[in-house]
Amino acid sequence: MTVFSRRGVLGLLGGAATLPMLGGPALANTKINVGALRFTSHAPSFVAFERGYFAEEGLDVEFKFFQAAQPMAVAIASGDADYAVTAISGGLVSLAEKGATKVIGGALSEEPGIDGQMILASNAAFEAGLTEAAMLDGKSFATTQAGSSFHYMGSKIAGAENASVSFKPLQKVGAIIGAMKSGQVDAWTIVPHIGKALAGAGAVQHIGMVSDYIPDYQVTTVFTSAANAANERAKTEAFLRAFSKGADDFNAALVDKTAGDDAAEEMVTLIHKYVYTDRPYDKAAPSIRNGAMRINKGAALNMGSVEDQLGWFKSEGLIKNSITTETLVDPSYVEMM
Repeated sequence: MTVFSRRGVLGLLGGAATLPMLGGPALANTKINVGALRFTSHAPSFVAFERGYFAEEGLDVEFKFFQAAQPMAVAIASGDADYAVTAISGGLVSLAEKGATKVIGGALSEEPGIDGQMILASNAAFEAGLTEAAMLDGKSFATTQAGSSFHYMGSKIAGAENASVSFKPLQKVGAIIGAMKSGQVDAWTIVPHIGKALAGAGAVQHIGMVSDYIPDYQVTTVFTSAANAANERAKTEAFLRAFSKGADDFNAALVDKTAGDDAAEEMVTLIHKYVYTDRPYDKAAPSIRNGAMRINKGAALNMGSVEDQLGWFKSEGLIKNSITTETLVDPSYVEMM
């Protein structure tokens, strides 16, 4: 994770309008920091940077990379990052309740017909009978932190199967992968560019799909500080325009596959600058292609999914019952689905 100053932010943790797409850049060399994970699902930001869409909007972008959602939310609230894409977490909601952060759009989504997040079992658990999600009762389930997207997905899946599971917070995705490989934890959910690679190598077993339990799940959102959302409209709209252009290119090349084989290869090459950088291209390319899930056009936000997630947080006692979608979301920037 990139080092950043928290500046006291950790103390905070305890009518849609269509995104304007016309007009020239109103900014000139405005420096912004963009938070990201080294996942294929963060590709729109990488594409917008590499293809000059941020620059066209007058934005001088520097990336800050993280390994989990919650520290990214802290960085946004503290001003150490200006915009970011990540899952809704308990920490993000709590910061929004304190007036520090706002969700301004949607990004990665589960969509029927497109391979999405996978439910995985460790080899040891699989051999002991965890051959499908219906067999989760009594098993352990990996998360990064309490209130993370992994916690949400695991709880929803277990609830649908009337299963009792124990959640193990392991902080980082890398630590979870190690625990799954060694059999220290029984089950986990993860995006396909990681899940398919692990299952294909025989390191874990694929036992189900998240979309079978949480259809139309708004997996990640675009968010910023409440101050940016309220007071930096031109900059925020510029970021969303550039991000949305990157998403269009990504979807056409790797999701809808309407841009042709050359465009797909070019897209994978671009993403490889940021994802699986420790692997040679020929080893990284299949995993990057496997991670191609839908990024919402125009950064539209699925409010039904956001409401479901907030309802789950409340049911688990992770956020206050008084928190509403208005607390978390500024609906004035993009289409609300």
